[in-house]
Amino acid sequence: MSTTDVRTHQVGTTLLITIDRPQARNSVNAAVAALLAKALDELEADPGLRAGVLTGADGTFSAGMDLKAALRGESPNIPGRGFGGVTEVERTKPLIAAVEGWAMGGGFELALACDLIVAAEDAHFGLPEVKRGLIAAGGGVIRLPQRIPYHLAMEFLLTGEPVSGQRAGELGLANQVVPTGQAVNESLLRAEQLAANAPLALAAVKTVVRAADGVPEADAFAVQRRVMGTLMASADVREGMTAFAERRTPEWTGK
Repeated sequence: MSTTDVRTHQVGTTLLITIDRPQARNSVNAAVAALLAKALDELEADPGLRAGVLTGADGTFSAGMDLKAALRGESPNIPGRGFGGVTEVERTKPLIAAVEGWAMGGGFELALACDLIVAAEDAHFGLPEVKRGLIAAGGGVIRLPQRIPYHLAMEFLLTGEPVSGQRAGELGLANQVVPTGQAVNESLLRAEQLAANAPLALAAVKTVVRAADGVPEADAFAVQRRVMGTLMASADVREGMTAFAERRTPEWTGK
């Protein structure tokens, strides 16, 4: 297994995670999945990191599952963590997809597993699994109808045809559409913006959003009350209120 197929680089309080298999269009094999899982563990474990940016090298996000590796018996899935070691992981820190070029199949599903998506104008998003006798089982079939209207999601899933980054922005799939070559830079700026907020509060938002998905409101509010109880007892809440009163920038400790 190559240890260079995924690179990590800290930029301020952000971990930049780059799939680096340009010769294979940054497709995901077992090695890439293991290394992506390791990178996410690094992001979660390091208190000095506040957010992550996921991207691909040389102008391609990811072509998804490495079909040649799959034919050899390799799996791009990690038990309990999903496709690429990413799509089924519950993270406490925000992760932003910086999409240049193609985000196809599992590549699109990696982006859907992120909290924000920044797309280049000429990026392409698609779920072509039905063209290979498969379905988008890395989260595409589940998540895409939650992100955009049903009929639009079904167009992706049933035709397998891609759309441009510009169209992804129009559909609400991308938070921001930027000129080609600028997705990583803009994503790092977004991550810096998120990092200015309280880390416990960011984690709490993600917890409540997950808990509220598809459940009765009463159940969602019950989870929210528990989360709020923990937040209100934190040092960061007191720091946030004190900093507001003193008209200064808060100094978060994550405690």
